[in-house]
Amino acid sequence: MAVERSDDNETGGTDRAGTPAEGPDAPKAPDPKIAAAVAAAEAAGPQNGETVRIDSWIWSVRLAKTRSAGATACRGGHVQVNGERVKPAHSLRVGDEVRVRQEGWERIVIVKRLIRKRVGAPVAAQCYVDNSPPPPPRTAVAPAGIRDRGTGRPTKRDRRELERLRGLKEGSRRNSFGGSGGPDGPGKPNSAG
Repeated sequence: MAVERSDDNETGGTDRAGTPAEGPDAPKAPDPKIAAAVAAAEAAGPQNGETVRIDSWIWSVRLAKTRSAGATACRGGHVQVNGERVKPAHSLRVGDEVRVRQEGWERIVIVKRLIRKRVGAPVAAQCYVDNSPPPPPRTAVAPAGIRDRGTGRPTKRDRRELERLRGLKEGSRRNSFGGSGGPDGPGKPNSAG
């Protein structure tokens, strides 16, 4: 026999009728739009006994921009399932660990739900558990040498400043043909005179 506490109603427990009480800790009802999208994703998922290709799944949950990009990543060895590189047609199961290497960092996800069709980002996030490390911080690099539109062709002085900003050697264009002397080479006097 269970004894009801009087403060259950305040902490999100159940009231005397057995219905969930509302409070700060009570579970919130999902957004109806997200619930409808989840239902549509489950309906689009594989039936009993059917499988989902890895390239199709990583596209569906928005880990790849296109399905062909997912297939290319698989062929290039950038996708691993349970620690092994896989081909694009590899069958995926619930509970598999998928590692996708992209743009300098690795996404590590565990499959919760199999889907075939691409869904919105909130629904896609419910199809996997993300165990990825945080992405590396982006370095703020100011673009060097962007000129205002309509300023015309750069002068020699502007070109030198742009090369200095870009880190190019000054005078690298001048000595590209073997020296600063005449056609006979450096250090030799001109044959013309």
